[in-house]
Amino acid sequence: MTHSMTPSTPKLKLATVWLGGCSGCHMSFLDLDEWLFELAQQVELVYSPFADVKLYPEGVDVVLVEGAIANQDHLAMIRRVRDRTKFLISFGDCAVTGNVSALRNPLAQSGAKPAQSSVDAVLNRAYLETATTHAQLPQSDLIPVLLEQVLPVHQVVAVDCYLPGCPPNAARIRGVLAPLLRGEIPELIGPEYIRFG
Repeated sequence: MTHSMTPSTPKLKLATVWLGGCSGCHMSFLDLDEWLFELAQQVELVYSPFADVKLYPEGVDVVLVEGAIANQDHLAMIRRVRDRTKFLISFGDCAVTGNVSALRNPLAQSGAKPAQSSVDAVLNRAYLETATTHAQLPQSDLIPVLLEQVLPVHQVVAVDCYLPGCPPNAARIRGVLAPLLRGEIPELIGPEYIRFG
């Protein structure tokens, strides 16, 4: 008995990235429930907090980027992601606007003394001024260098699609991924897709 083998369509190379956010968008991704099985048949997950992959690879087709750019590590990562990805989705309100991650921006602007950077103002407020016991700054080699301001993804690199929500619900995530699986650009129209929060 002979079998004819037809070349299969290559799977879409999908990545997810977690920057300055709470991981709620990734938890919402898991709410895709049984559709995850269908998705798994059509994509190769090449990078994600869900997988033990150390380096962001070349040739990624689609990436969901959760979180804002808050430190130098995030800055280097988002530039690498953009350079190596065809279609970048700003995934959730922190990535789209800065949202909760950017709450430190006003503190930095109002709390900095003339000889103090906005980063010092934020660290002092978080670790010294509000401490109830053992007030001390963390060792600098244990935390990434903070940026002066937290930035949404589009202020650092070009974004191909904005997926708002805090977090975006599973239906909204599927509404973006399903067209991409068909080779189409998603169109986010109507409050079920473009509402924040």
